[in-house]
Amino acid sequence: MKQTLSLVSLLVDDYDRAIAHYTGDLGFELLEDSDRGGGKRWVRVAPRGSTETGLLLARASNATQQARIGDQHGGRVGLFLQTDDFWRDYRAMQSRGVVFEETPREETYATVAVFRDLYGNRWDLLQVNAPAATA
Repeated sequence: MKQTLSLVSLLVDDYDRAIAHYTGDLGFELLEDSDRGGGKRWVRVAPRGSTETGLLLARASNATQQARIGDQHGGRVGLFLQTDDFWRDYRAMQSRGVVFEETPREETYATVAVFRDLYGNRWDLLQVNAPAATA
């Protein structure tokens, strides 16, 4: 049996603004933007090269949802963008205006730095360290 996490819903204020941020500033790919009628759209984005998991950009439709934009994880890092080249992506994101909350750090498990997206959601950009070779 196999299961796959295909989408994570993320509340946004405006579809086009969100698409511009995730595809421009973060370098994601726009996978789908379909009109669902009544002002609703099905908008999927994913990191370049991602084959299984993406984000569903869901426009907040009421005051309760609007209050949760940017705080869906209670202020914690809730999203993790793993890369095969931390410094390439860190520099590219900085050049496109992404603000990191900290200086990149070397942990035992990864090179990592926290950034916030357009809405204030906290993300880890990380490159996992290769496992140590065993003799």
